[in-house]
Formats: sequence, C-alpha cells, structure tokens
Amino acid sequence: MSTLVFCCVALPFIMALVLYFTQSSGTRKLIVPAAITIMAVAAVTLGANGAFRLEVGSILGLSADSVFSVLDLLLLVYILGIGWKLGSRLIMGMTLLQLVGMLYLKFVLPGHEVPITAFVADGLSLIMVIIITVVGGLITIYGMGYMDLHEEHLHLRVSRQPRFFAIIFCFLGAMNGLVLCNNLSWMFLFWEITTLCSFMLIGHDQTDESKANAQRALWMNVLGGLAFVSAMLFIQKSLGTLSTELVLQKMTAMDVKNTAILLPFAFFCLAAFTKSAQVPFESWLCGAMVAPTPVSALLHSATMVKAGTYLLLRMAPAFAGTTMSTIVALFGAFTFVATCILAVSQSNAKKVLAYSTIANLGLIIACVGINTAASMMAATTIIIYHSVSKGLLFMCVGAIEQRIGSRDIEDMRGLYGKMPRTAIITVIGIFTMMLPPFGMLIGKWMAIEAIARATQAMTPIVFFVALGSAFTVLFWARWAGVLVSSSKMHERPTHGHPKPSVMFALRSLCGLAVGFSFISPMVLQTFVEPSVRAVYARFNLQTEGFIPGATLTGAEGYVWIYFLFLLLGLGVWYAWREARRVPESAHAQPYFSGLTQVKDGVVGFKGPMNAFEPVRVANFYLSQYFGESKITRAIDIISTAFLVVLVGGLL
Repeated sequence: MSTLVFCCVALPFIMALVLYFTQSSGTRKLIVPAAITIMAVAAVTLGANGAFRLEVGSILGLSADSVFSVLDLLLLVYILGIGWKLGSRLIMGMTLLQLVGMLYLKFVLPGHEVPITAFVADGLSLIMVIIITVVGGLITIYGMGYMDLHEEHLHLRVSRQPRFFAIIFCFLGAMNGLVLCNNLSWMFLFWEITTLCSFMLIGHDQTDESKANAQRALWMNVLGGLAFVSAMLFIQKSLGTLSTELVLQKMTAMDVKNTAILLPFAFFCLAAFTKSAQVPFESWLCGAMVAPTPVSALLHSATMVKAGTYLLLRMAPAFAGTTMSTIVALFGAFTFVATCILAVSQSNAKKVLAYSTIANLGLIIACVGINTAASMMAATTIIIYHSVSKGLLFMCVGAIEQRIGSRDIEDMRGLYGKMPRTAIITVIGIFTMMLPPFGMLIGKWMAIEAIARATQAMTPIVFFVALGSAFTVLFWARWAGVLVSSSKMHERPTHGHPKPSVMFALRSLCGLAVGFSFISPMVLQTFVEPSVRAVYARFNLQTEGFIPGATLTGAEGYVWIYFLFLLLGLGVWYAWREARRVPESAHAQPYFSGLTQVKDGVVGFKGPMNAFEPVRVANFYLSQYFGESKITRAIDIISTAFLVVLVGGLL
C-alpha cells in the first residue's frame, strides 16, 4: 500500500524535478506518458483495494511531522516573497497572518504530542485520486501536443515546457496528497501548493494580462488559506487534535446546532468557496482563461476547484442538521443559478465553460448543505462526471482555437467542414453535460430529488436549482446547434486533425465520458453509494432520503437506462443520415423581401443608399439583460451577504 501511495503522491514531485531539468523535447515526451501511466495504474489499484490507513513515521530519517511543519513554513515564506515581488500588500499581509498562525499552532497550542494517522482513505478519497490521476494525466498528455503549437504561436526562442510540465506534476501530486491526508496540517501544505501551482500556471505566458490574472488568483486563494489556518487554530484549541477523523467523530457526538463550535467549519467553507471560485470569488477562475488550455482543463476538472468541494464533502458531517448547513445550501444554489445566467450571456466558449464549472460546483455545494445521504451521493456523482466531461470540453476548445484562431462560439459555425473529428467529439462532450442518460444529468436529477425531499429544503433552493438547470440546457443546446450547422455534412474532409497526443487525449476522455455513463448504475452502486453509506454509518448519521441502488424510478416504475441510450443513439443516427442526404442545391439563400444580393460569393441585402450589407447569422446572447457588466455587481453583493451571515452568525 505504501508503494501505491508513494506513486500517487511522492512520485509526481520527483518527476517534476526531473522534467524541470529535462531540456530535450524527445526525452520529455517519453518521460511524461511513462510517469502518467505509472501514476494511473497506482491510482486505479488503490481504488480497487479499497479503504486503508497508512502511518508515516519518518521521511529520510526525520520525523514526518517535523518535515511537514518546516515545509509549511517555507512555503508561506516563499509566497510572502512573491507578494513582496509583486508589490501586493494584500498578499503579504494575509500570508504574514498565516505565518503567525502556523507558528502559534506549531509551537504554542498544546496537543501535538498525540500521534495522527498520516493517510486515511475511504471511498470518497479513492474516487478523487482516480479522477485526479486519470483525468489529470490525460490532460497532461494532451498538453504535450498543445504546448508545441502554443509556443510556435508565441514565437518563443527558449521553450518554457520544462517548467510548465514540472508545475503540472507538482499540481497532481499535491491534489493526491490533499485528498488522502488525515492530518489537517499536512492537508494545508498540499492546499497551499495547489494555490502556488495555479498562480504559476495562470501566469505562464508572462503577458501583462496573464500576470494580472495570476495575481488575482493568488490573493483570492491566499484569503482561503488564511481561513484554513484560522479553522485549524480554532479546532486545535477546542478539540485538541488536527486529525480529520477524530474531529468529525467528536463533532458528530456533540449537540452542535448553531453554536460557536461551528465557527472553524464556517472558515473551512470560506476556504472552499475561494478555492472553488464561488461568487464573489469567481473572477479568478474566469481570469484563468488566459493560461494555456491544458491549465484551464486541469483547473476546472481534476484539480484546484475540486479541492474546495472535496473539503466541504469531507467536513459536511460536522455541521449536518444545523442552520449553517442550510445557509451553505442556499449559497450554493444561488451560485448555481447566478453563474448559469452569466453563462447564457457569453459567446466566448472558455467563459461559457468557466461559468458552467462554477455553476456545477455551486450545485455540489448546495447538495453538501442539504447534507443528507441522498444529496451527498448526488454531489459525488456530479464530481465524477463533471470532471471527465469538462476536461474533455476544455481540450476540445483548445484544439479548435489553435485551428481557427478563435474561441468565439459564433466562429465555430461549420466547424465540421474544417475539423470533423474534433467537432463530433465536442458535440458528444456537450451531450454528456446536458442529455439523458449521461451521468451528469443523472447526477442533477438525483440532486433535485434530494433537495426536494430534504426536511430543511427551502422553496428558494428548489427554485434556484430548477431555474439554473433550465438555463444550463439553453447555453449547451445553443452551442451544440452551432457546431452541427455545417452545410457540408455529406463531405468527408481529411484535413484539420490535431496532433496525435491531442487526439489520443480527446478520444480517451470522450470514451470515458460515454463509457462511464453507460455503466453509471455500476459506478453508482459500486463506488458512490458505498462511499456515502460508509461515512454516514461511521458517524451514526441519518440516511433518510437515500436513493436505493441509484435506481432511476418514476411514477410508472423503473427506467431502463440502456433503453435511453438506444433511443439517443437511434435519434443521432437518423439525424446524421438525413443531414448527409440533403443535396447542396437544397440549401436556400435567406429572403430579404426581394432585396437579396450576392457580392463576391457573400450573401447580403441592399441597405440604405443602396449599400451592400452582408448577412450575419448569430445566436442571441441576451447580453443586454444578463451580461457581466449588468448583473455581476449585484451577484457579488448578494453572495457577500451570504458569507457575512455564514461567518458572522456564529461569532
């Protein structure tokens, strides 16, 4: 077991060091796939072996706790140095407070003599490790082909890929360490490593825009780190331990409804909200779009933002059945609907994906706030399927942008004629996000049912989730319609295929998105349901509202999921066949009351002063109603009020 954990946590850091000093592109392209394969095999084997406990007494002959304590402090000093270099008093001030807090925690507060089991893995941890390593690994392989073209576009004389892939591997190792750690102090180290890695990756291109967005991401996540340290201080003082396992056992054994003992968990929520880019902290994740696409894919699917939701899922039993839990549910539901509305107003594909990610994380947080076994099962399901589909869609957008030079959805019209395979994979990715019987929609159905049945469910929560789901269908369907609007469906283009490593990653994630949905009953019954049941049994929590066997049922009885797949497949096949049968001559020109004109092959109409006006066909994005400049300020004010109530209500 220790070897498998080493391969998932320590090996990525070792490979990062090797890659940092590997200047040869050929050597790097051998090392990366080999390392990813080893890590993926180790992660899947860990998952197959099930829950485990692992003690780590020493590292290189030194006390493991001492090593991690020194690394905690050194990392904070390094971030403090970055703040100094950037001239940011905000970053320096918050990092200095973290340093003071950690020194007080390590050397003043009692209770450190009690040994803590280093790694404790349950079903949730193992699910996360597999997602991080497999999905993150495929994104890393995608990055090999993508970064070659990216650096050609930037006209770099000296490649930055050694540094880029070194940070990627550090990111993966830190995420695996974070989800496997039982010691909150160790978890904090990995938490801050992800903050540092995201800062470096967002600013990778070293443009003014990327530097500004990297700095914003850093200060917002340093705020989350400060909240994390504050939570640890309160927990050590009140409970006398930083063992996640013992903390949850003590909290669930108490009557903690609406008492100050919940304050550290409110701080954990704040830390999670910043890491998961929930409103009003959404701007750092939207700003991360300036980074190379592999970074965006990694941040949105396998790392960073999932760290926040993992922390909430892990800590949820401590505040089950409290008013604080209801506020968390309201906050998540509000984030879901607000960012879905913002996504509707966007034609930038990466922004649509960014707001969609924030929205789905909000839905997960709403499920955590509902805090029943059924809602936690829905949250875990959404995490699994969102990671795969969102990683796929970001990689598709990156490949498309490199081919057509734009990430605007309207510029993707007729994409099938230029990049048929990528266009088809993108449409499949969109389908897996919005259509039955794919796993994402099943997760949303489960979430809606769990929220509606929960005793603490409020009308606004149900309303927010229902309305947000409707907006979700709007922006996904609109994008898919653009991609399949080509008039050349009967042709078979042979150009425009991305590099082999890019296509391998796209096809692999596409296969996982469809394949995992096809076996979703097995995924839910074998992995998700046991992981949730184990948590609720361990802490003696109620399981009313649990969805038995994750069976899809309705008023008329059971729904056979494979029949839905058959219907979907037949529908797509029929539409495809009919589209290919339409002759070129059947495509009619738009009618403009007899004023239609064609100039140099461009269709238009006779405008004022007999001037030729070209026709532009585009979707309506409602930006004058739902644009960022129109509603973002109001959203941030409302969400800040939620945070004030969440934390202030416990003081």
